[in-house]
This record gives sequence, C-alpha cells and structure tokens, in this order.
Amino acid sequence: MNLNYSRYKITDKLNCPFSESEYSRFKFGDSAIARKFAEELFEGFIAEHMDLILAHEDIVILPSPYHSIPTASNYLSFNFKTRMNAFLYDHGRKSLIESKIYRNQTYTTDYGNLDYEQRVKLIANDTYYIDRNFIDGKLCLFLDDIKITGSHEYIVKKILDQYNVQGKFVFMYYAELINSDIHPNIENYYNYFYVKDIESLSSILNAKSFVFNTRTVKYILKLEKSELLLLMGQVTENLLEQLFHLAVSNNYHTIDDYKENLTYINQNIKNKITQNYGYQFTERST
Repeated sequence: MNLNYSRYKITDKLNCPFSESEYSRFKFGDSAIARKFAEELFEGFIAEHMDLILAHEDIVILPSPYHSIPTASNYLSFNFKTRMNAFLYDHGRKSLIESKIYRNQTYTTDYGNLDYEQRVKLIANDTYYIDRNFIDGKLCLFLDDIKITGSHEYIVKKILDQYNVQGKFVFMYYAELINSDIHPNIENYYNYFYVKDIESLSSILNAKSFVFNTRTVKYILKLEKSELLLLMGQVTENLLEQLFHLAVSNNYHTIDDYKENLTYINQNIKNKITQNYGYQFTERST
C-alpha cells in the first residue's frame, strides 16, 4: 500500500498557502521554523490518518536521504517524530522507529531549478541504500519538506520495488505542487525568498535557533570571494569551524566547486588559532 499526504497544496503561483519567508529561513537552518512546520504537518496528518497510525505497532520514520550533513527536512522529521511520539505515548503505543536512507554522492547543481527529467537524471547517478530487512512488513513514513516533481519519491519507490520490500508506505510532505502548469523552478523561488544577500543569510546564521544543513553549507562554499569575506566578518569563529568540519565530513573538500572557499575558511581558522594560542601548523607535504 502506498499513501501520499501533504499539509499544503500549491495550486496558484501567486497565492502560496504557507509563508514563503518562513519556508526560506527553514531551508537555510532556522530550527524554530522547522518545529513550527512539524507541528502543522503532524496536526494535519493525524486528523486524517489517526486510525492508520493506531492500527500499527511498528512504525518506521525515514527522513530524506543524506550522507553526513542533515538536510533541512531532517530537522522537520526530528520535530515531527517528537510530536508523534508524544501522541503515541498518550495512546499507550510504542514510539516511532527511525531509519535512514543513505546516499553516497552529492551534486553542486541547484536542484530547485530543474524540471522532472533533469532531476531524475541527476539523482539516478546517486547511490541510495535502504535497510530493506529492517523496514520490511512495517508501516513506513517517508518524510520530506516539499514535493515538486516527485523525483525523489520515484527513486525510493523504485528501490522498494527492486528489492520487493513489503509493507505500507506513506510519503508525507509539508507542501506539494499539484498544478502541473507551474514550472518546478518555483521551488527555488521559495528557497531563496528570504535569503537574497549576505545580510539576510547572516541574520539566520546568528540566530539562536540556527542549525547547519546541507543547503547552507553548500551555499556558503559557492559564494564569491567578496561575499565570503563579508560573511566571515559577520559570524563567529566557532560557526566557521563547525562549517569546515561538516564540509569535510561530507567530502566537499574533494569537489572542485567547493575547494577554494573551504581552503580559505580552513586557513582563516588556523590563523585565528595561531593568533590566540601561538600554535603553529605544519603544512602537509605534497
């Protein structure tokens, strides 16, 4: 059984059913908005599908695929899981089981500008892995923030079919584009509605509710040098250090589009440590 649910339906390009500004801030790391969206998603979903949830003992939640750095939708999923677990507790049921869709590749292309065919072609080269034995026979909640073309859902369903995974699968979204006359690049209109310059980005980075996600790291690593310098003057050293280590964990230092900015950020961190502690770094031999 496959079931689709979305909290908001996008039918009109000029009349968005949710706050574009909030959505943009969410996509760049505002965890407070991730929590707000998760509450809205939970309330809408449980109002329609409470019987489905209470009819199953083992329920698995699977956020959108990532390698090392979580996506924005993973924070949405985390808060949704917390809210759902409180509901299950109130009804004397077991909490959600979390699993993961693993991915090995990354890409620098701005995904939000692509149409369906381009998206499928791009992610078809990626390697996705689902622990099919773990989820087999269970109710599985695949959660993402927005469905524009359904390309990710298509790939996940293809994997489930390929390995003959049995169970009930719910594909759940905060928002969904259902008007095929609207070009898929509306996704980038939402993504960058609030983040239009370094000042708007730094206002998110400096907020107490900020958490790094894949989009924010990639965006910073592709900034023009003048913009990067401006941003580095507006955020803390600790934030830059977090960014560096997250980027390395995702192997961004092996991607040409990211190398220059990452090298510069790393050098800046080393210089600050030298100034503050007098520690000298030894360059690696090549």
